[in-house]
Amino acid sequence: MAKIRLPFFNKKNDKELNLLPNGKIPEHVAIIMDGNGRWAKKRGLPRVAGHKQGMDTVKTIVKVANKHKIKVLTLYAFSTENWKRPKSEVDFIMKLPKEFLNTYLPDLMKENVQIRTIGDDGQLPQHTIEAVKYAKERTKGNTGLILNFALNYGSRYEMVEAMKQLVMDVEDQKLQIDDINESLFEDYLYTKNISDPDLLIRTSGEQRLSNFLLWQAAYSEFWFTDVLWPDFSAEKFEEALFDYQNRKRRFGSI
Repeated sequence: MAKIRLPFFNKKNDKELNLLPNGKIPEHVAIIMDGNGRWAKKRGLPRVAGHKQGMDTVKTIVKVANKHKIKVLTLYAFSTENWKRPKSEVDFIMKLPKEFLNTYLPDLMKENVQIRTIGDDGQLPQHTIEAVKYAKERTKGNTGLILNFALNYGSRYEMVEAMKQLVMDVEDQKLQIDDINESLFEDYLYTKNISDPDLLIRTSGEQRLSNFLLWQAAYSEFWFTDVLWPDFSAEKFEEALFDYQNRKRRFGSI
């Protein structure tokens, strides 16, 4: 089988890595974009500078994901726990969706990218809601990569809200208790219209899920890197894809 040569190397042995052209590519990649604050601190900059730099990384990774025909890219942009951060930082982060979309929406349209979101938008500022709503409306007809931002997202909250709705539907006799199974439960999650992530990446060296896609990541392949998100490159992303191609997913079997 012929291989595609890529311009990056395995640091352990300096051998060039190759993506298999007919090998498995993850349909859905989820990323915990961690390390923006540490990236800024290392450079003597305010934390918000790291978040701003991270926007450029998003654009880079979207292009690479689209190139490899990944269908869904879910990015953990703001968690339900992130409200605990200083108000000035939260306010800055809430302005980033509008700035990102104002800057990159033309490129996303050219790339045929469709914008979606998951999470509870009830707490988001109106300017954030309007920017996201506009981008979703503009891109809803696009048929390429689904760029799925997790905004004010928390997996435990998602599951609790799903269970509340299930209980209400049972009480309203729309469902019977015996109707409830894993497949039905998934229909009540934010991700009901997309597949579970095949590959979950976290940058910055931390190795935990941080309340991200806890149900959906039950059989995801995990890939961790010490690289901080603003420094996460196209080559590093392709390294993760290469590693995924060389794993055997068993889903509990042998």
